[in-house]
Amino acid sequence: MAMTGGAIRESFLKFFEGKGHARVASSSLIPKDDPTLLFTNAGMVQFKNCFLGIEDRGYRRAATSQKCVRAGGKHNDLENVGVTARHHTFFEMLGNFSFGDYFKEEAIVWAWEYLTDVMSLSKEKLWVTIYRDDDEAFRIWRERIGLPAERIVRMGEETNFWMMGETGPCGPCSEILYDQGATAGCGKPDCNIECGCDRYLEIWNLVFTQFDRDESGNMTPLPKPNIDTGMGLERLAAVVQGVTSNYDSDLFGDIIGAIERISGKTYRQNAEDDISIRVIADHSRAVTFLIGDGILPGNEGRGYVLRRILRRAARHGKLLGINKPFLHEVGKVVIEVNHETYPDLENKASYIEKVVVNEEQRFIETLDAGLKMLQDEVAKLKAKKRKTLPGDVVFRLYDTYGFPTDLTADIIRRDGLTLDQEGFERAMTAQREKARESWKGSGEEALSERYRQLSAGGINTSFSGYEGVTEAESPVTAILREGLPVESLSAGDEGEVITHETPFYGESGGQVGDRGVIEGKSFRFLVSDTVRPLDHLIVHRGRLESGNIKVGDNVLLRVAGDSRRAVAANHSATHILQAAMKIVLGDHVKQSGSFVNAERLRFDFTHFSKIEDEELAKIEMLANEYIRMNLPVSTGVLPLEEALKSGATAVFGEKYGESVRVVAMGDVSSELCGGTHVAKTGDIGYLKIIHESAIAAGVRRIEALTGHAAVSYARDMETEMKKAAALLKASPSAIAERVERILRRERDLEREIETLRGKLAVRDSSDLLGSAKEIKGVRVVTTIVDAADAKTLRDFGDKLKDRLQSGIILLGSRTGEKAMLLCMVTKDLTNRYQAGSIIREIAPIVGGSGGGRSDMAQAGGTKPENLGQALSRLEELL
Repeated sequence: MAMTGGAIRESFLKFFEGKGHARVASSSLIPKDDPTLLFTNAGMVQFKNCFLGIEDRGYRRAATSQKCVRAGGKHNDLENVGVTARHHTFFEMLGNFSFGDYFKEEAIVWAWEYLTDVMSLSKEKLWVTIYRDDDEAFRIWRERIGLPAERIVRMGEETNFWMMGETGPCGPCSEILYDQGATAGCGKPDCNIECGCDRYLEIWNLVFTQFDRDESGNMTPLPKPNIDTGMGLERLAAVVQGVTSNYDSDLFGDIIGAIERISGKTYRQNAEDDISIRVIADHSRAVTFLIGDGILPGNEGRGYVLRRILRRAARHGKLLGINKPFLHEVGKVVIEVNHETYPDLENKASYIEKVVVNEEQRFIETLDAGLKMLQDEVAKLKAKKRKTLPGDVVFRLYDTYGFPTDLTADIIRRDGLTLDQEGFERAMTAQREKARESWKGSGEEALSERYRQLSAGGINTSFSGYEGVTEAESPVTAILREGLPVESLSAGDEGEVITHETPFYGESGGQVGDRGVIEGKSFRFLVSDTVRPLDHLIVHRGRLESGNIKVGDNVLLRVAGDSRRAVAANHSATHILQAAMKIVLGDHVKQSGSFVNAERLRFDFTHFSKIEDEELAKIEMLANEYIRMNLPVSTGVLPLEEALKSGATAVFGEKYGESVRVVAMGDVSSELCGGTHVAKTGDIGYLKIIHESAIAAGVRRIEALTGHAAVSYARDMETEMKKAAALLKASPSAIAERVERILRRERDLEREIETLRGKLAVRDSSDLLGSAKEIKGVRVVTTIVDAADAKTLRDFGDKLKDRLQSGIILLGSRTGEKAMLLCMVTKDLTNRYQAGSIIREIAPIVGGSGGGRSDMAQAGGTKPENLGQALSRLEELL
């Protein structure tokens, strides 16, 4: 029986562990420290700083199975997904890496050994390509491996030379391809390894980074060349399992089976249906893993790409006859298939389901209307024998119906039509421009080059501030002033001080940096903030109050204790709060952000509806119960995978290293966290929730206080309540009842006033009817009345019109410095006189404008002193 995809993944990692490689977990799909990338799209992304020589992880050889997404930017396979047998938006890349250790010969020999000995692939079916000038690679393949020369193909720079950028590290590469046979190919007599068909399938790319390219194009050999390889797990699984399509491998079997059950369609019976089934299978994996890594559907950056993928899958579901949300059901199978390798997916299952259902439901609500509009536009184009869908139509589909442009292009491609992309871009508003700019700078900002250089030069900081430690002695290793390294600071100077060791916590994970002082024999540096620009570098920012501080000085670092304790209490409270919310609201609650300082805490989390007051009260009560239990707070460092399997909660979108710190509070809470905390939950004292709100689709925020601040808040509320009770002459417990009684009495009085106004209006209208004038056979009533607002004026006008039966009414009223006008024309006269025309003619007299229907129109103005003149104008008009 052929190896499963999971067994292949494990065999690859074990093989390279046996060759001295560290097994490294997949990083997040959100690239760390690289704003140029939308998603992690290759195994080397997490090792970029290792290749550049500015990060030392303690190993020089690594092997991974990396989650990757290619659906935006330079690497975008979206249009080909479902059409070909090998393209995906989401895939796993197996890779082995060397950071200045082994090089070309070992990489080639081990790749060949793994494919032929471990995977048992036929040597006769393997081909390789090399860069045209890479004689060294040719020699290794020909002499060491024994591959016939005719199966070693030299190719150009476009396919077989890799560059990190226009300048910098680069080198030739060698691709290993598998001949799937003539039946898998295009059938052309000249089909060969350079043909784009599926016969010769690239399964492994070996990149030999051995040069440094300058701006002139000159290439200098690197002193320590690197190895970067990548092999698609899905492609290898298909080859090993003897199938010619990735979708026929076991990695997709259960997922496609679920789509067949939901749709009632059978895979491999209809070509068009097969494309839709493959699209849904692929996109469901991408959607599940992207949401699992903390990305939410949106109109910008990564969120927009996720929305495009999800809606494209939903539209293909429609083509299969599925008219309800279904992708969450397929997503459950994706989680089931992958949960052993990626246990975090199982922990986030309910959240992923809610996000998918919510987004799919929103799209379904507009899908039919959008498709009808598109069909109508296509019919018009065909009637005019045109081939391009206008840009304004594409924009309307995008803006009104939520159709991403590539979805529209996908739909009309079947009719042989294309998009007017330029017209669409012209029609796009600033929002679309903002989205484009957003992905360029989304994610973490590029770390400052000055800190990178310091770290690369061996200047790092160890943090010693856990377990309540607030003091330490250490030498000064670097000083910066205005961003530049200096040897010293003088009294009054502002700058940054770096030490070998520090108890100061550098701002990260939502926790603010510590404040305090750094002292020496003859100087005192006031620390106003502490930051952590790199994992192993902590920077103290502040001002030298007195003396002179130099690099090499031994100093005493003292954190402001009161502030540290308050921050620690607030940080621990966020953990307690999340534990309570999971009990009250459900396991779908996941932290999506936080901010803690000495004064308060803010906690952002995933939830899809407003939290009712009763639920909020339960959360607060349960959180304070956990605090009163005085649970011990313990910490430990574990490998990331082990920590997640233990049930520790991770923050959505956060990037973690291979080892993580786990903070546990009794049996109530266990989270991955690098922050400072109390020793026992009782040290928090008391927690008070002061506000709850929505901050984004599916994300809500709670703000709270702890300890002294919470008690002060409660005391202030109590004081205000006592003041209110005194004003109402009631006990504090009876305030609500007394206010309700007052409001009820107020409503009764308002109704009584309305009744009296009605009676007065009837009386006044009788008087006014007696003074009505007749002009050209039309009865006309004009007068200034006392009306508090426009509604009162309309009510009076209605009563007057009912009694007048036939005629024209013009009423004016003054409210403060504002004038109001109302014109009414009875129905029998609207064919001769229009209320709207009359009011537009008269309104400028009172310094305003207005309009309305033929039988009623209103106006407002800033010159109430001209009301009499305005009323007289009606008689002149008639």
